[in-house]
Amino acid sequence: MSTPEPTEPEPARSDERPSRTALAAEDGATAAAPDPAAEATEAAGSTGDASEATAGDAEAAAPERTAAGAADLLPSPVFVLLLGVTGLAGWFSWTRAEVDWTGDATTVYLPFVFMLGGWIASLALHEFGHALAAHLSGDRTQRGGAYLRLNPFGYSGLFAGLLMPVAFLVLGGIGITGPAAAHVDPRRVPGRGRRTLVALAGPAVSLVLAAAFAAVVAVLVPAGSVTDNWLIVGLMYLCYLNLTAALLNLLPIPGFDGFAALAPYLPERVAGVDRTWGLFGVIAVFGVLWLAPVNLAFLNAVLGLFAAVGLPQIDIGFGEILFRFWVT
Repeated sequence: MSTPEPTEPEPARSDERPSRTALAAEDGATAAAPDPAAEATEAAGSTGDASEATAGDAEAAAPERTAAGAADLLPSPVFVLLLGVTGLAGWFSWTRAEVDWTGDATTVYLPFVFMLGGWIASLALHEFGHALAAHLSGDRTQRGGAYLRLNPFGYSGLFAGLLMPVAFLVLGGIGITGPAAAHVDPRRVPGRGRRTLVALAGPAVSLVLAAAFAAVVAVLVPAGSVTDNWLIVGLMYLCYLNLTAALLNLLPIPGFDGFAALAPYLPERVAGVDRTWGLFGVIAVFGVLWLAPVNLAFLNAVLGLFAAVGLPQIDIGFGEILFRFWVT
């Protein structure tokens, strides 16, 4: 068994290792010492990141703002449902499906539903004309509201804007809208000319609707002919209602669009009468037209206008019979 050789002790090093405390202090001093190149690089990177984030946020927000603006003008689900119910009642009126269901043609109800839905939709479009003209002229108070989104059941003036015109039709068979654009604040529309255009936008829409209904009837019914088709008769009656709404709204009487169109050129105390007495002005005109002699003269005047453009006239009376079935 051999004896291990003795090992020589390791010679002492002349350079001692620094302690951990010294290393930590040295690292801290190095980290604390500013590095101009690193700071410049980091600053440039931070600026670039901020710029990219800002640009990204702007790009993300722009479509959102555009989408929100477009959504403000989209028809509401209520209006779409209204059109659906009206269209379905119109289809059943065209096919006379109600007679097949009940076997009774003496009293029918679906033409009433079709014409009532068409009149409510016409009212919504009339008020939409006012609201859109005001919106395009700088008034943003109606943005996303019931008037711009064609929701007549969400009107702030539900009684004047919807219930009154429906009552006028049910009670007297007269197409009159509510007080002139009560939802539009003229002070938010700059310029007297623009205020006049806002006031006339509603009657213009009613006139366009009357022309559209008349055009459909003219295509479906040859000139000089009459028809007993419930859908066509309903379209003719809606044409009559929208035409009367357009003509009556041009009256320079408080409560009607004709007075609102003149209001910007009148003294403030005179123009203010429209806001105070407009509702009563509309009711007063309806009361006068409800009188039998006046009603007959007005109806004959409208029928004469229809005859001048070659539209069938008897369909208007038939339409009123179908609508106001409880009177006959």
